[in-house]
Amino acid sequence: VDPFSKKDWYDVKAPAMFNIRNIGKTLVTRTQGTKIASDGLKGRVFEVSLADLQNDEVAFRKFKLVTEDVQGKNCLTNFHGMDLTRDKMCSMVKKWQTMIEAHIDVKTTDGYLLRLFCVGFTKKRNNQIRKTSYAQHQQVRQIRKKMMEIMTREVQTNDLKEVVNKL
Repeated sequence: VDPFSKKDWYDVKAPAMFNIRNIGKTLVTRTQGTKIASDGLKGRVFEVSLADLQNDEVAFRKFKLVTEDVQGKNCLTNFHGMDLTRDKMCSMVKKWQTMIEAHIDVKTTDGYLLRLFCVGFTKKRNNQIRKTSYAQHQQVRQIRKKMMEIMTREVQTNDLKEVVNKL
């Protein structure tokens, strides 16, 4: 017996904040007895490139969308996370500079708790002769503090939809 004969295809729909609503399709085993198909779909996470969601060429941002509701044959998703592709991350990290990382948990105006990670780099000045552009520990701490202030300010005053649009 073919295992695919017991499965149904569901359309995956992106949240309204994106231009392209239809992401793709997903398989799930049909409702049988006490096992309901929509329960198998809820909580499923899809990773989609921002280029696919916005009809764009630049494709280094990846969005995670989690299924929250099933209506008919449609899976309705919500924002679950954002990440950069590995090649983009590797291209940003270079020798002879300081990498400064910060993370913070911030609540949006509509009650979502987001954990934000941020990466910053020192850069050469225009008139600099020295090969390296390292920051001292105290400077790193000040920069990290400023990064956290900016992230907190930008997220606390907005709801989830506005935050995702900023990303």
